[in-house]
Amino acid sequence: MVPPKPTTQGATLEIHPLAVELGERFRTGGYELYLVGGAVRDTLIGRASRDELDFATDAKPDATIEILSGWADTKYLQGIKWGTVGARKGPVALEITTFRKEAYTEDDRHPHVTFTSELEVDLSRRDFTVNAMAVRLPEREFIDPFGGVRDLAAKRLDTPLDPEVSFGDDPLRMLRAARFVPALGLTPAPRVTEAMARMAPRLEIVSAERIRDELSRLLTLPKPSPGLELIVDTGLADHFLPELPALRLEQDPVHRHKDVLRHTFVVIERCEPDLMLRLAALLHDVGKPATRAFTEDGVQFHHHEMEGARMAEARLRALRYPNDLIADVVKLVEMHLRFHSYRLGWNDAAVRRYVRDAGPLLDKLNQLVRADCTTRNQEKAKALAALQDDLELRIARLAEEENLERIRPPLDGNDVMEHLGIGPGPEVGEALDYLLELRMEQGPIEKAEAFKLLDEWVKRR
Repeated sequence: MVPPKPTTQGATLEIHPLAVELGERFRTGGYELYLVGGAVRDTLIGRASRDELDFATDAKPDATIEILSGWADTKYLQGIKWGTVGARKGPVALEITTFRKEAYTEDDRHPHVTFTSELEVDLSRRDFTVNAMAVRLPEREFIDPFGGVRDLAAKRLDTPLDPEVSFGDDPLRMLRAARFVPALGLTPAPRVTEAMARMAPRLEIVSAERIRDELSRLLTLPKPSPGLELIVDTGLADHFLPELPALRLEQDPVHRHKDVLRHTFVVIERCEPDLMLRLAALLHDVGKPATRAFTEDGVQFHHHEMEGARMAEARLRALRYPNDLIADVVKLVEMHLRFHSYRLGWNDAAVRRYVRDAGPLLDKLNQLVRADCTTRNQEKAKALAALQDDLELRIARLAEEENLERIRPPLDGNDVMEHLGIGPGPEVGEALDYLLELRMEQGPIEKAEAFKLLDEWVKRR
């Protein structure tokens, strides 16, 4: 992160010209307008200009709509009950919100919003000091009543008011803190982590959908481990992802090998920041605590991939992830260990089955398998990498000879019914299953040969 530019209250900032233009329109209408939030923060740390700008104003939504009319390309009113009017001007998305404060009641999932007439009150109710800075428009005057620049320079994450107040306003902010730690390279102030630990149960009033979205943003950061570690250490994960802290067990307590949680963090960061793949990495070993057994051969986790797939599906459903994404993550968790039997020797049929079962997830599965090798034993790591290289080469060679992704029986249902003189029924499906198994074992089969094999199958029946 580029250190923030030195600035003081009243200094001016170079900001998006569209923001200045909009500020002039509000000033002409007799209202105040301020650029707030991430755009101000990112300007200070030298990040590229954003195509999403947030504003705060003393204008009520109806006045904002009037000011935008004839200027914005499009207006969006779905957030108007919260005081927010959305708009788009060219490629830039805008959100203009009336000065407000919001808070959750003890058992309500939705915040109660009230408007205020003062910018400082509005900024004081924002999540963190680094997001509680503003730029007055159109003058571009920088306003920082809660020391956001100071905290950026110190790489500190703190709240404008007491953390209990900020997290009480919206408990999701505790999970958002876990995202800002790795996203901006910040360290939470002690009072922030202490409040997170005390208030973790309050997260239960936040909807699963909001928690899901915040978790997804965290997981797809380049290096999310500090944030994941924070949600475990403060007890936040206990309330929406208890499978994660449950991984704080050693792979082998006798030899004190790395614990499963640390291993999981490493696997996540070795995967590309694709949500499906990162979720699979997060959950690939969640079945280990339930399957851990101590034997004469050491600690074992027999079939933990199957138990993990079941647990992953249940957790992702509870977090309201889409069904298609859940199915793909479950498949990756279920298959992530299959490669390890390759060292025992796979014939071409086994390779075909691996490709068929992985389907369009093959490349992601291969990446997860490679990421899962976190051993410090260099010889073992090289041997596993060589095995995977060999498997991928075999897949490539077979793919040149056969369309592995579309392996089908050499005959279809109509061929079987016409040849055997039968109608639709279970026998047709059994015949196709038999022919598919032969195709997997033998490779491509000519149609004439397939009819002979079908006749032999009928005779044996």
